[in-house]
Amino acid sequence: MTLFDKAIYFAVEKHSGMKRKNENTPYILHPLEVAAIAGTMNCDEEILAAAVLHDTVEDTNATIEEIKSLFGDRVALLVASETEDKRPQIPPDESWRIRKEESLAELKSASDPGVKIVWLGDKLSNMRSFYRAWKISGDAIWEDFNQKDKAEQAWYYRYACELLSELKDHQAWKELCLLVETIFSGDSST
Repeated sequence: MTLFDKAIYFAVEKHSGMKRKNENTPYILHPLEVAAIAGTMNCDEEILAAAVLHDTVEDTNATIEEIKSLFGDRVALLVASETEDKRPQIPPDESWRIRKEESLAELKSASDPGVKIVWLGDKLSNMRSFYRAWKISGDAIWEDFNQKDKAEQAWYYRYACELLSELKDHQAWKELCLLVETIFSGDSST
């Protein structure tokens, strides 16, 4: 079994029974989509493994140490770059801005190009999901999120596009930025 195969099995096990916010679909579809998007930019097996594992530490009982032990230092580094400190002692809506600022600072300082590839895959998968919901419900979709302020969401995703601009030659970056501008500047009836 390849490293990527093992990562898929691990992610499936860890995300078993979880549902994607706003879609009621199996959560594992999101990490698999992130890996598929990353695969359009780079076929490095460690990047693909990290893409499919990117939410395991943040959203399941997996730890960075476990990822490092099973998948190696680089995969653990890439997963850690996508893992927010959720601050369980603070309500998620109150910690949202600081978590996003820390995440963006991590992205900005990343030296491994795999960090940006995994990030781009994650944000594009998120925006595709948001777009589907937004086409049905318009700006009411933000009511289901910790950060309900559309302007704050726009700030985060626009800044992510800017920080990911070194990937501008990839279709994934172009699609991400198009969806960001469509959702945050547009009219859902179009």
